[in-house]
Amino acid sequence: MPTRIAFPIRIPFVEELGLELHGFGDGKAELRVDLADAHLNSWEVAHGGVLMTMLDVAMAHAARSLHQHDPSQGRGVATIEMKTTFMRPAQGQLRALGKLLHRTATMAFCEATVFDDSGQLCAQATGTFKYLRGLPKPRGEIKPQRADGPPKETE
Repeated sequence: MPTRIAFPIRIPFVEELGLELHGFGDGKAELRVDLADAHLNSWEVAHGGVLMTMLDVAMAHAARSLHQHDPSQGRGVATIEMKTTFMRPAQGQLRALGKLLHRTATMAFCEATVFDDSGQLCAQATGTFKYLRGLPKPRGEIKPQRADGPPKETE
């Protein structure tokens, strides 16, 4: 099993869900999560939102993995569209595998799958992502992406 590695950027929502990064590079990413009660729906299986988040984050990290050593390219991507198919209820430890299929200077086209702990395919997605250096601010400035670690308090 791949060793857990640090996410290249801080995403509070991903932290709250307990997602772990286990692979990142060469147009691929792997995420894992051990399902807890908070991840479940009324059927006591993984909520579809958990699966969609895993798919989205796996694809986004696959897209950004090619830029990890080139700070001039920026580290961010934004999801433009995503199509998800659910195949079976997901239980136990889940593993999402994201893959970059094609990229241009500004866009990335990706796919991802989620497997349960018995290796069964639970969900699959394709997505399109836009590479970003930052978010536009009202006066034409660029807001940079959050750095690693929690936000610093100011006095």
